Amino acid sequence: MRVILMQDVLHAGKRGEIVNVKPGYARNYLVPKGLALVATPGNQKVFEQQRGKIDARHAKEQEAAQEIATSIASLRLRIAKRVSEAETLYGSVTASEVNELLLEKGVTVDNRRIDLEGGIKTLGDHQVRIELHPEVIAEVTVTVEAEE
Repeated sequence: MRVILMQDVLHAGKRGEIVNVKPGYARNYLVPKGLALVATPGNQKVFEQQRGKIDARHAKEQEAAQEIATSIASLRLRIAKRVSEAETLYGSVTASEVNELLLEKGVTVDNRRIDLEGGIKTLGDHQVRIELHPEVIAEVTVTVEAEE
């Protein structure tokens, strides 16, 4: 099924592209969420007419994400976790725990945007990627310490 992407979609394509996707993916996910339009001649004309508004909204979102990224870059988050005698963590640091630390610092981020790359399971400093926008990725340092 051919669709026009209204936003960047991971593994599908960039905003404005006409791509072929499976019909169920288009009907059940992309179209209802407003991420795509069915690629009919009428929808293509509508998209071209609204392209300026969409580009302006995209630029505004990117600018806001860039501001958040600059504020996050200077942060250093500390978290205390229980450890065994061999200094390995019981469990791991989760995205929601990192999000709570960011909220304490006044930064609001969606949990799904925090990439722990397989989880944090050791003590020490770890770089955590936060995808604020498809074109803006911030990194924050999370220090895991032993709980006393």
